[in-house]
Amino acid sequence: MPRVKRGVPAHKKHKKVLTLMKGQRATRHSLFRRANESMLKSLTYAYAHRREGRGDIRRLWIARINAAARLAGLTYRELIHGLRLANVSIDRKILSDLAVRDSEGFNSIVQVAKGALATAS
Repeated sequence: MPRVKRGVPAHKKHKKVLTLMKGQRATRHSLFRRANESMLKSLTYAYAHRREGRGDIRRLWIARINAAARLAGLTYRELIHGLRLANVSIDRKILSDLAVRDSEGFNSIVQVAKGALATAS
């Protein structure tokens, strides 16, 4: 079998990693072994934090809905419960957007929830 030298693929791999690690401090951007460790950590953190970010956005939506609901005389918990009783399926993203941009529309949804709560009790 002919002998295969691995210089070109290795060089390509090293360049790829070092290019990704531009902007890092110290040897993390210049030495392959340190850069590779740093890259693996960075990509792991990036993946995990993308998921965390989704939870952060959901918490923001809930805070906005709660603030608007309290102005209308309900708590967040009561509003969501009332909407479930009224069979209104509206997600928190849309509800939050209504609370911020269209207060009259949000108040009409609150009235539906209040009506459902009143008939349930």
